[in-house]
Amino acid sequence: MKKLLLMSVFFGLFVFSCSKDDPEIENDILVNISATIGFASEPSSNGEFTFTLTNTVSTVTLINYTISGTATNGTDYQTIANSISIPANTLSKSIAIIVLDDTTTEGDETVTMTLNATNNNVIIGNSDVATVTISELPEEFILSPDETYLYMVNPNATPQTIALFYNLKLLSKTKFVVGQQDAFSSFYNDNIGESDIMKTTGSDPGLLGLDFMFITDDNNNGATSNWYYQQEQNIKSDAIEAYNKGMINSFSWHMREPYNGEHFYTSEMTQFQKDNALVSILPDGANHDYYKQKLQKIADVANSMVGSDGNLVPFIFRPFHEFDGDWFWWGKDYCTPQEFKALWQFTVTYLRDTLHVNNILFAFSPDNNFFSAAEYLSRYPGDAYVDILGMDNYSDFNNQGQMALESANEKLQILTGLAKDRVKIAALTESAYIVTPGVNNPISGFYSNHMYNALSDNNVEIGYMMFWTNTSNTYCTPPPGQPSTSDFLEFVNKPRSVLQNELPNIYELPQ
Repeated sequence: MKKLLLMSVFFGLFVFSCSKDDPEIENDILVNISATIGFASEPSSNGEFTFTLTNTVSTVTLINYTISGTATNGTDYQTIANSISIPANTLSKSIAIIVLDDTTTEGDETVTMTLNATNNNVIIGNSDVATVTISELPEEFILSPDETYLYMVNPNATPQTIALFYNLKLLSKTKFVVGQQDAFSSFYNDNIGESDIMKTTGSDPGLLGLDFMFITDDNNNGATSNWYYQQEQNIKSDAIEAYNKGMINSFSWHMREPYNGEHFYTSEMTQFQKDNALVSILPDGANHDYYKQKLQKIADVANSMVGSDGNLVPFIFRPFHEFDGDWFWWGKDYCTPQEFKALWQFTVTYLRDTLHVNNILFAFSPDNNFFSAAEYLSRYPGDAYVDILGMDNYSDFNNQGQMALESANEKLQILTGLAKDRVKIAALTESAYIVTPGVNNPISGFYSNHMYNALSDNNVEIGYMMFWTNTSNTYCTPPPGQPSTSDFLEFVNKPRSVLQNELPNIYELPQ
């Protein structure tokens, strides 16, 4: 994540200044409708409409709507009523369009909902119509379990790693796994024990974020009394625990620069270090052997993490993240696109072909500094070296208004399209709005409205998203008793969100 993420102190309220006849009136509450799953197909892929208020109401809000379109209510999809109630103190509610399979060839059909009446003086907003399309044909190539290995970076991956790829790809069509960095080891107010998400929801996150930083530190000498070695053992233990619970593990790598082994932020490095760190670890570079030693350490850890079932623990490896920024020494200001690609390709091939690590999925994750597929792919090393197309994104969620949220969704649409075309998995690999009580306030509806809609609208398909870590004085996922706790609970209870207690057996291929 960026070194500094200073949040503004404003609540995320929608403020309007229009005439009394305009529906967007200051302090009025509006309701809007969106197709949060806009594409459905026979026989088993369902659609979804979501009704969202711009602020909560203390009593039940009844919303009436008309249903139209070429699909027939009760024949092409399970019967739905012409109204919905949003419970008191709740921002949104969804209706699933559950497709009914039939033997008649009808082509694409549509389900359209149009808002027409409300109570509680709630006003219908500008987004008053939404449509779900039902198709009889698959929208895209369907990945076969038996052929999954052919589309992976490592076709010799362990069966559990192949299953992880397949199941994440399949899950992304209708769901996304909710994860958090350091969920087992870092807690708000240092309230150790269960993860903060478990304290709030009754379930652990579906994905655990970890880091190779301390494991590969120059000071890790392998002695049992060594603090860095102790961290290595703790991290491995957390990863094994997550695997045994059926969770997913994702490792980032805040690798320290190779000259003095002290820093990864460029603000703390000399100009010489910044200009030479990355090129020095390339083949024939001054620090190439040093880099191979670090990869050997990662391989040793990867091959020593064994679950209770006797199998190696698969994990997602996300090196050199946010490379389109300038805050890390592997950033765009300190290497050419070709140098970055060469480093990525060497990293993958050395781990896979020389060190024979077979339990890794490789995740490519710039920050959010792109607005087209071409920009996203400007430093892409190639399909043979990437399993997961990710994006880190804090700034679009940093209380910047509706346009920024729409921008986040548009970028995830780009990832979705690329992942479909290339048979990869799309993901929001790191994100959050970091709250420091007493310094900045939670954003009203941040989780259940802002975040969820960005991850769901316009047919976005991501396998997972990961919140950043909670610390002693900040949180990215609210523990019990915080102003945004109920908002987070609504987020994780929405149809697409998946925590550990709802994960399928993600390490086993269907028979």
